[in-house]
Amino acid sequence: MMNNGQIVKKTLMYIVLIVGLIFSLAPFYWIVIGATNPSGAILSSPPPFLPGGHLMENLRNLSDSINIFKSLFNSSAISVIFVVFSLLVCSAAGYAFAKYQFKGREVIFGVLLLAMMIPYQATIIPLFQLFSSLDWINTYRAVILPQMCYPFAIFLIRQNMKGLPDSLIEAARIDGGGELFIFFKIALPTMRPALAAVGIFLFTFQWNNFMWPLIVLTNESTYTLPVALSTIAGLGSVDYGQVMLGTAISIIPVLIVFLVLQKHFVSGILGGATKE
Repeated sequence: MMNNGQIVKKTLMYIVLIVGLIFSLAPFYWIVIGATNPSGAILSSPPPFLPGGHLMENLRNLSDSINIFKSLFNSSAISVIFVVFSLLVCSAAGYAFAKYQFKGREVIFGVLLLAMMIPYQATIIPLFQLFSSLDWINTYRAVILPQMCYPFAIFLIRQNMKGLPDSLIEAARIDGGGELFIFFKIALPTMRPALAAVGIFLFTFQWNNFMWPLIVLTNESTYTLPVALSTIAGLGSVDYGQVMLGTAISIIPVLIVFLVLQKHFVSGILGGATKE
């Protein structure tokens, strides 16, 4: 049985959590309001607080303004390809840093972590010159390759890989397993929570990536969704119904990815924080 003090404490805790939930969901609710109402209604005073009936009209206007479905496909393709290859590269690097002994390992890993401190904006001009010389401007490759070797992803996977027993790897070697077999059949399957956590992080990063695609993609047919949505707000009037609907569409894939992988997310993050 709880005493009065415990009841009051628990009640206050629930009140704080409910208030926090309301403030967290309020922006998403306002996006739904904006996506289903015309621009004039959104800017009215007082603004509407209930969903309207202009969803399909806003969708038609959005499709007329930008190629929304092509941009959605471009973002999805770029993000999925980026996550698959980045996970492969970062997992291999994290496994090497965690389980192989070689000269200068800690120094190289330290330099890799220092790379996280370099402002992203400082790398844009050299990257643009590099991809321009390769004639890769306005291609998927130019968007995917620069951040494929992501230092934070390597760090998190390395921390999880260090928890993999060395005896398991040695037993596999004694049984005749090659290094690729050990990596793909033993190391990676045990790292599923960490890979899921890193996958969510990488997908969200690439999906929301705006500055570099804006610079390197020069044709509307290759625009990602954030770049395409930025073209709606031009020099003329802004249709906020279109903007809100486009924002809602851009949130859905990230939400789906997180909901599918959420059961692994917390354990993956905690594994990287606690294993040494």
